[in-house]
Amino acid sequence: MDVTIYHNPACGTSRNTLDLIRHAGVEPTVIEYLKTPPTRDELVTMIADAGFTVRQAIREKGTPYAELGLDNPDLTDDQLLDAMLKDPILINRPFVITPMGTRLSRPSEVVLDILPADAFMGPFMKEDGERLLDEEGKRIV
Repeated sequence: MDVTIYHNPACGTSRNTLDLIRHAGVEPTVIEYLKTPPTRDELVTMIADAGFTVRQAIREKGTPYAELGLDNPDLTDDQLLDAMLKDPILINRPFVITPMGTRLSRPSEVVLDILPADAFMGPFMKEDGERLLDEEGKRIV
């Protein structure tokens, strides 16, 4: 299965999502989006395919969101995209793309919607100990 994750290794949600993908027996293409940001077209497509608006895909916490005045409701999608591409930390993460769809995997278990349910063998717990899959690899949440 061809899977791509736009990943930030410093983010627990992103790490949990990557671990879930690997737990499904898939080695994804990992793009550290802070080092290699998506193109404008890629970002627009990911956001649309995930069913989000540009405003919903922008990250506020731990970013210069407020300092840049990005909470201004008069800003257009193009202006928000410009800010996200100029400072990729503003792109919420992790976006995951599979043949089954695209998701912004927040929380990390959202990725289960776009991975084959029968691919999981055994239990899975997040870094914080929350169990997502039981001993048979079935979804708990």
